[in-house]
Amino acid sequence: MRILITGGAGFLGSALANAFVKQGHEVLVLDDLSAGDPARLNRRVLFHRGSVLDRPKLWTLLQGVDCVYHLAARILVAESNLYPREYNEVNVGGTVALLEAMRDVGVSRLILASSGAIYGEQSQQPVPEGAHPHPQSPYAVSKLAAEHYMNVIGDFCGISTVALRIFNAYGPDQSLPPSHASVVPGCLRQAIGGGSLVVFGDGAQTRDFIYVDDVVAAFIAASRVEAHGHQIINVGSGIETSINDLVRLILDVTGSESNVIYSPVQTGGLLHLCADLTLAKHLLNYQPRVSLAEGLRRTLAQDARFR
Repeated sequence: MRILITGGAGFLGSALANAFVKQGHEVLVLDDLSAGDPARLNRRVLFHRGSVLDRPKLWTLLQGVDCVYHLAARILVAESNLYPREYNEVNVGGTVALLEAMRDVGVSRLILASSGAIYGEQSQQPVPEGAHPHPQSPYAVSKLAAEHYMNVIGDFCGISTVALRIFNAYGPDQSLPPSHASVVPGCLRQAIGGGSLVVFGDGAQTRDFIYVDDVVAAFIAASRVEAHGHQIINVGSGIETSINDLVRLILDVTGSESNVIYSPVQTGGLLHLCADLTLAKHLLNYQPRVSLAEGLRRTLAQDARFR
C-alpha cells in the first residue's frame, strides 16, 4: 500500500510512518517542520518538506496513493486561544486543501487525526461518539470544523473518511515547547530536572491518557474499516485519571522529590474527559494494552531528554 501522512514528522505521525514502513508499505511524509523533526523517521520513509496548504505539492505527492492520513495541525489548546486565526488556517484550511487535492487526483480514502477536545464538558463519562460536541477552545472548534468539511466534501467527491478522536496521547519524543507543553512531558521534564510541578485547579479534573503505541495501532486498524461513508471513532484508554494521580505516578516512576504547586485553572480546561471505546472495540478490534504507569516508564526509558 502507498500511504501519504501529512504532519508525518511529528510525534504521532512519525510513529505511524515508522510502523507502516516496518510492515513493508511505501510511506510518504509531508511536514512543514513547525513542530516535526525528520530525524524521527525511518530512512525508508520518503520525506518531503512543505505545507498542507500547498495544493501543487499535494497533487504531486498524491499520485498513486491508496490512503491518506491527515495529522498536519496545530495542536496546543492554550496556544489556540492566543492564535485562533492560525489554528483556523492550518487545521481547517489545510483539511479543505487536502480534500480538494484528493478530489483532483482521485484518491478516495482519508483518515483524520481528530480530538476528544471536541466534546468539551459532558455529563456522561466515558463519552460516546454520539454526544453533542461542546468545543471550548479554538483548537477544538477547528477540529470539529475539519470533521464537518471532511464529511461534506467526502460525500460530494466520493471520499470515504474515518475521524479518530484521540484523547490525551503521550509517549517518547512528544514535543516539549518552551510554553504550553502537554501535561505528561511537561511534568516529566520538571520532575527529572527537580523543578516544581504545576497543577491547574485542584487536580481533581480527570483525563484519558493513551500511550502512543496504542494510538498507532488504532490508526493502522482504521485503514481496514469498510471503505465507504464516514466514521467517527474515539481512541483513548477508557480510564479516567485525575491530574493529582498522574502527578503522583510521575513522582513515583522518576523517584523525584519535586514540589507540586497549584495554580488557577487555565481557560479552556475541562473538568472531566474520558473515551467510551465501545465503537473502537467493535470497528477496529481495538484494545489499549499499555497502562499509564508502564507508558510513563517506557517514555522515561526511550526518550533521551529524560535520562
